Amino acid sequence: MTELEKYIHTYFGVNKEDLTKISAFFKPMTLKKGKFFLKTGRYSDRLGFVQAGIIREFVFMDDKEVTKWISTKGYFVVDLSSFVFQQTARWNIQALTDCELYVIDRKDYQKIGQVIPRWTELEKLFIAKCFTVLEGRILQHLSMTAEERYHQLFNFNKELFNQVPLQYLASMLGITPETLSRLRKKAAGYTS
Repeated sequence: MTELEKYIHTYFGVNKEDLTKISAFFKPMTLKKGKFFLKTGRYSDRLGFVQAGIIREFVFMDDKEVTKWISTKGYFVVDLSSFVFQQTARWNIQALTDCELYVIDRKDYQKIGQVIPRWTELEKLFIAKCFTVLEGRILQHLSMTAEERYHQLFNFNKELFNQVPLQYLASMLGITPETLSRLRKKAAGYTS
């Protein structure tokens, strides 16, 4: 079972027959380090699922890059408003490592409903899951200190701290690289 199939089965409880039908719409794709899956200002005509590798979603604001999210194995990558509403993309989506993805284009995505009668219900669950993840991230930024956010990310995926430039992690956490450095030293038992 691929990571995509595991994800769909785990979060949406799809039976094996429907799972096979849905996953058949997704095509494997390799994205080399540094290459873009999507650039700001373009239209998102595909949805990707990370099978292996690391992808960063970011935007340029006031002459600096702001990282929204860093996706690893088991996460979808998409500018959802662009993909669903056909607006120009706000987010750049770029490979930080060589990546293996499963990708579905908009036309095939729209065909799933013809093959899977429950698709409307499953799509609602998918979008609701995206929304709740976003709500959780907003709540973290509003209610947690920088140190708490750092520890939560570190405990959730400590490998990122060895694989991703620290300025991207700092941006995603809403802190400066200097603050991230201080928090890392403190967590390692050093004193400033």
